[in-house]
Amino acid sequence: MGENKDIDHYLKSDGVDSEREKMIGQTIGYRYDVNLLPDLSRLTPFLKKYLDYMGWKDLNWLEDIHMGYEEGRAAVFDRNINGWVTVPPDLKLPDNQQERDMIARELLVKFQMSDNHPLVALRTAYGKFD
Repeated sequence: MGENKDIDHYLKSDGVDSEREKMIGQTIGYRYDVNLLPDLSRLTPFLKKYLDYMGWKDLNWLEDIHMGYEEGRAAVFDRNINGWVTVPPDLKLPDNQQERDMIARELLVKFQMSDNHPLVALRTAYGKFD
């Protein structure tokens, strides 16, 4: 039989229970809230093609990417540059959070692959190979 936990365990504690959570020092949100899991039926055509090309069955590293807001504008956080990438102001965002998150994932991947990404300049300046 499973261990009985206080119903308010995650409210009264830091919620860092699994070995992985202890290693990274934070909770893994979708372990406790199924709404944080991406609905793969809402994949954008670009993301579907991206997953097919990569040979992945799920969103893997993109699962915890969500649409946020920076200075009142819709934005997605890019950990590689430790900064927000704002959504183009003319882009109409859907009301559904899952669909907004899919758009955020697509925008992030496209930005990270673009010549405008700051890491491209670093690669050009410091890369050892062409």
